[in-house]
Amino acid sequence: MFIKNAWYVAGWSTDFDRTLRAETFLGERIVLYRQQDGTPVALENACPHRKLPLSQGRLIGDMVECGYHGLTFDCTGQCVAAPTQPDAIPRRAVVRSYPVVDRYRLLWIWMGDPALANPDQIFHIANFDNPDWGYTDGGVLDIACHYLWVCDNLLDPSHVAWVHVTSFAGAGTDNAPLDLSRSDTGVTVSRWIYGQPPSPYYTGLVRFQGPCDRLQHYEMQLPGIALNKSVYTPAGTGGPDAAAVADTYVNISYNFMTPIDTDNTRYFWFQHRNTDPEDQAISDKMNAGARLAFEEDRAVLEEVHKGMKTPVTPAIDLGLDAGAKAFRLMVDRAIAAER
Repeated sequence: MFIKNAWYVAGWSTDFDRTLRAETFLGERIVLYRQQDGTPVALENACPHRKLPLSQGRLIGDMVECGYHGLTFDCTGQCVAAPTQPDAIPRRAVVRSYPVVDRYRLLWIWMGDPALANPDQIFHIANFDNPDWGYTDGGVLDIACHYLWVCDNLLDPSHVAWVHVTSFAGAGTDNAPLDLSRSDTGVTVSRWIYGQPPSPYYTGLVRFQGPCDRLQHYEMQLPGIALNKSVYTPAGTGGPDAAAVADTYVNISYNFMTPIDTDNTRYFWFQHRNTDPEDQAISDKMNAGARLAFEEDRAVLEEVHKGMKTPVTPAIDLGLDAGAKAFRLMVDRAIAAER
């Protein structure tokens, strides 16, 4: 149902502290906290005795004590104390431990075989430490739909012409031809739109006047990470083989989909731009605009989920669905390979 051997975003790093935080990812109940030195821990959120959530217990140093009978677990999930029978700790009193890593202001969790968890495989964010690039604070949004509907949306440049009229839309977003490419780990749908005004979201952000050449680059990587790149450059200077000029504006929206279960998705994002690294006002404006657009997506996708879950008549595909269908096939193959 889900790809397990992959890194997912569990939350923003600042979301986790010495509090026992209960979450559900991929249908699995998990408790997360930080040890006294700040190291993150993720454990199965169920005491093996009667399955009371460990998040309803308490932290004792770096260990979690169950709130029912005091069984106590270390950061590996091993029971280290059983107060009702101190000389006979049950050998089967173990809870699952999940690898977790802080990176790019985010906490990442590995949901599959811990022996396969390699932090070097966490999705790479280029220029993250480049002082010439600015980024937004980002955000998080729960969407009541299967995560693949969100992935479909983020592989569909055309929907902006109808869903995001006041933000990401613009001339050419409704009918300019789309290019599709595949890699071993993802799918990209893209197109150049030539000689048109910038979209409303980018008006005032680009550093030149007049019409532009615009790239819509919608890329989705396994297990569900989208890199949506927008390039704006003066008319006549864009194109697949064109080098960037001094006024070329680049903004990359990083989007991380973490399935909660088959009906709910937690969506994390932030924007990363090649200008104004210290301008908080621009970052705040971009973040607010992105949240507004993603709320527009949520309204559509929650209805799509309900409609596709209980259809009365068969659904059809359009040509614009080619990227989404290619990515879904990639997901299916990855799940089959794990099985």
